Amino acid sequence: MRFALLALVLTVGASAQAPAPYLDTKLPVEARIHDLIGRLTLEEKAAQLNHLNQGVPRLNIPMWGGWNQTLHGVWSKQPTTLFPAAIAMGATWDPELVHSIAAAMSDEGRALYNAKADGPRSKHGLVYRSPVINISRDPRWGRIQEVFSEDPWLTSRMGVAYVRGLQGDDVNHLKLAATVKHFAVNNVETGRQHLSATVDERNLMEYWLPHWKAAIMEAHAQSVMSSYNAINGTPDAINHYLLTDILRKQWHFDGFVTDDLGAVELLTGSRRNSNEVGQRATEDPVEATAWAIKAGNDSDDSEFETNIPFAVKRGLLTVKDVDTALANVLRVGFRLGAFDPADASPYSKIGMSVVRSPEHLALSLRAAEESMTLLSNRGNFLPLKRAEIKSIAVIGPAGDGDYETGNYYGTPFVKEGAVQGLRKLLGSGVKVSYEKGAGFVDAADPAAMARAADLARKSDVAVLCLGTNLRVEAEGRDRRDLNLPGAQEQLLEAVFAANPKTVVVLMNAGPLAVTWAQDHVPAILSAWYPGEAGGTAIARALFGEINPGGHLPYTVYASLDGVPPQNEYDVSKGYTYLYFKGVPLYPFGHGLSYTKFQYSHMTVTVGKDVEVAFDLTNVGDRAGSDVAQFYTHQRASSVVQPIKSLRAFERVSLAAGETKRVHFTLPVERLGFYDVKTHGMRVEPGAFDVLVGSSSDDIRLKQVVTVPVVRVAAGAKK
Repeated sequence: MRFALLALVLTVGASAQAPAPYLDTKLPVEARIHDLIGRLTLEEKAAQLNHLNQGVPRLNIPMWGGWNQTLHGVWSKQPTTLFPAAIAMGATWDPELVHSIAAAMSDEGRALYNAKADGPRSKHGLVYRSPVINISRDPRWGRIQEVFSEDPWLTSRMGVAYVRGLQGDDVNHLKLAATVKHFAVNNVETGRQHLSATVDERNLMEYWLPHWKAAIMEAHAQSVMSSYNAINGTPDAINHYLLTDILRKQWHFDGFVTDDLGAVELLTGSRRNSNEVGQRATEDPVEATAWAIKAGNDSDDSEFETNIPFAVKRGLLTVKDVDTALANVLRVGFRLGAFDPADASPYSKIGMSVVRSPEHLALSLRAAEESMTLLSNRGNFLPLKRAEIKSIAVIGPAGDGDYETGNYYGTPFVKEGAVQGLRKLLGSGVKVSYEKGAGFVDAADPAAMARAADLARKSDVAVLCLGTNLRVEAEGRDRRDLNLPGAQEQLLEAVFAANPKTVVVLMNAGPLAVTWAQDHVPAILSAWYPGEAGGTAIARALFGEINPGGHLPYTVYASLDGVPPQNEYDVSKGYTYLYFKGVPLYPFGHGLSYTKFQYSHMTVTVGKDVEVAFDLTNVGDRAGSDVAQFYTHQRASSVVQPIKSLRAFERVSLAAGETKRVHFTLPVERLGFYDVKTHGMRVEPGAFDVLVGSSSDDIRLKQVVTVPVVRVAAGAKK
């Protein structure tokens, strides 16, 4: 009897010490979510749907979802590694490199979380609002610096690589949670809070959404940010078709949706204490909250925390509606291990030594070097020869440490401009002098311009660093034209007149129509917004320490002639390399090298896949890399088809004289177009051009193949 009583006491004691189910790491995630939700009051549930929630102290739930930015480096109050801007990553055409960058940033993000370090708004959380996978349809768009490309396929490959790098290899044990943004058809800054994009179903499915589908279905992005704009009159924050029918039902998304800051508040007309005018979908903020949650928007700011209890009491929402949204949010938290003991997470041991580690700094430099894109090189002006140069004039607003690095990062700890990079590379044997000459956007200063021209005249070579900054192109600010801003064009012509041995280094995000420079200056190098090591990368590229291998991720138009207006969302009207019928200044995919590449011996077979193989040979006298690009074009179709479409690519590095056999495999289904009658993809049988080359215009190999009838599953009806 005594032993039985002792056993009963031990059992009860053990039971009393057992963790609550939501804290039991051995239970399935869905069971833990269900248990935790059952312990929360309605007000606590509403608070957890505030994206800056403070956790639930009475249940020992920490603040975990406080979000941050890591577009090209973790935004923090303390220094972190600054990488090149996203558009520069796109210019590398190297998804593996982008994966490495995102993995490095996620290490730094976890380290800051583990150290309970301060972010720009609160303690560092585990949800990061990156990457931006919108698409640079319009060259005037102010946020091109934040995105990867004008092309859905290139964007998809970069986006998938980035999300996988940021989140880690196991979706059930996340390092960080990525938030892909801004969903969807977000492509104009002017009036972005209240505009409506008119988009037909085919354009939506073929151009505006494929890269989103890849980020969700391939990379398993855990969070999606809906955008301010409306689509066909329905604001994205309350767009059930977009957030539920497509995102959850078609793509099986099981993370959470958050709206862009204040988007639900803007549904009622305007944001408090702001001049921002929204969609005016309703005058009732409680109703706006209910509409957003029912559409599939799970998380907001204080609007949700304040209005959800009122919406339930008024019958606009059910508790089940709230629980569904909360489950979506908590699912990501449990996958992050935010509610588990620290030692249960494989990432809890990541310490602050990874932040700005030598490996990460080297990776930032490598990324800048890979992004260097040689646009022109008349008479092999580059690379410069050290033995022939004793003095260099660096001129321009982007020539020193004042060059732009891009938004969503914070204040750079280090910025090495071209002046510093050249001095470091060349040493005391070469005199490197600097004159600004002109600002990014300022009117011409004749005296400053005269000093710059005089310096160029007295130097062996001039390096003219021109471009843009956040006063020219940024969130909330579109460009009106594609010209060099301010007095930079005048500076360019004055410096070239003083010294024809001038190389232009462009440090910009969106395309610049440098037609005069192309016609006159011997060499133009695009350096983008190159991160903290930009000066070293530029110097090494100019002097051939590295061989530029970047390629343009968008079309550079010679002017806006033939480019549709910004409110035209039908890409087939003349946007991007897919449909632009004019002659661009530089085509999509363009990038030169200090060596030459030969494409040969292509074979193409067609079965369930289109199999393409060819030889790529470096026929020059130095190592280099080229981006082999595979395009197709359907010769006859019942609908308008693109001029050509990118289907695959590979950045290939080769030693002098080396040959590599390159293979591409394209499922035949990807040759289809979106059929608005069946609401799914359809492949029309017939003749297709198979095109392989070094840019969309520089096609080296071509073959015509016949594709038979292919059955493709229909999509969900609208």
